[in-house]
Amino acid sequence: MTTPERVATRRWLAWTMIFVLLLAGCSSDEPANADTPLRIGVLKFGTVSWELDTIQRNGLAEKHDVAIEVVPLASENALAVALQGDRVDLIVSDWLWAARQRAENRNYQFAPYSLAVGAVMVNPASGVSTIGDLDGRKLGIAGGPVDKTWLLLRAWAQKTEGMNLERSVDATFAAPPMVNRLMLEGDIPAAINFWHYNARLSALGMKPLVSVQEMLEGLGIDTVPPLLGWVFAEDWADEHREDLQRFFEASRDAKRLLAESDEAWAPLEPMVKPESEAVFAAIREGYRAGIIDHYGAPEIAAAGQLFDLLAKESDGKLTGGVKQLSADVFWDGYRQP
Repeated sequence: MTTPERVATRRWLAWTMIFVLLLAGCSSDEPANADTPLRIGVLKFGTVSWELDTIQRNGLAEKHDVAIEVVPLASENALAVALQGDRVDLIVSDWLWAARQRAENRNYQFAPYSLAVGAVMVNPASGVSTIGDLDGRKLGIAGGPVDKTWLLLRAWAQKTEGMNLERSVDATFAAPPMVNRLMLEGDIPAAINFWHYNARLSALGMKPLVSVQEMLEGLGIDTVPPLLGWVFAEDWADEHREDLQRFFEASRDAKRLLAESDEAWAPLEPMVKPESEAVFAAIREGYRAGIIDHYGAPEIAAAGQLFDLLAKESDGKLTGGVKQLSADVFWDGYRQP
């Protein structure tokens, strides 16, 4: 073969290879980012990490054909910053935060994660058996002056007892572990804390005085809306709709496993760090009580009612001046009949 013939043959082979590669790329049924994982921001020792560990340990992401990457972060603020900075794709927050973001033209949406709601816990030795018994006494509060349970309790006490808790009780704000410590040492007779801290108190003999569900019912909200959920950018969800739905299927499988099997909790004990087996059992049952078994129009409507109540009770501080909870906050790709 002469030199010109060799050159022509090489050119023909090169163009043939390019054509084959282009044809293969164009004919693929897989999207270009098919193997791109969903980046999930979590607190390293938070309750969300328990579920994600269960998903990974039991191969539930592979079962539902979705790739996930867990991104541990140090604080709630770090979660928000990571989502806003596109370092992660989704985090667990609440629809209040999503609504405030949408009001600032950051179009985040919400899909439910947990129904876990709090309660006011009391020390049986304190003699507190009704909300009126707190008159003139200390109430520990873990979430700060605009804690949702504190705001609900104020509204509920005013409506049912005509009691102004801001004037009647000595509100003592502290970090969750400190609130529990003050309660257990007898320095405060009652406390509002996050559900897993309440579970610890329950295991150590403290009792619920009134639950959030009872408060909502007393305030005319018959359906308890999920407060915590997955939050993500709307345009990102549009592009990854099927991946997101498959992830939620894996999440439901993990919840089902944790609901039905005590053995599934054994690997989580180092993450939960319970003080005793009784505490571990209480946390397990508290988690199970927060598992959502249905979600749709009634829950979304109840969230709107709760938003209006919290906006009024906090003078707009909790809602960031947002006047109304838009239905657009709630992602239409997730419903649970």
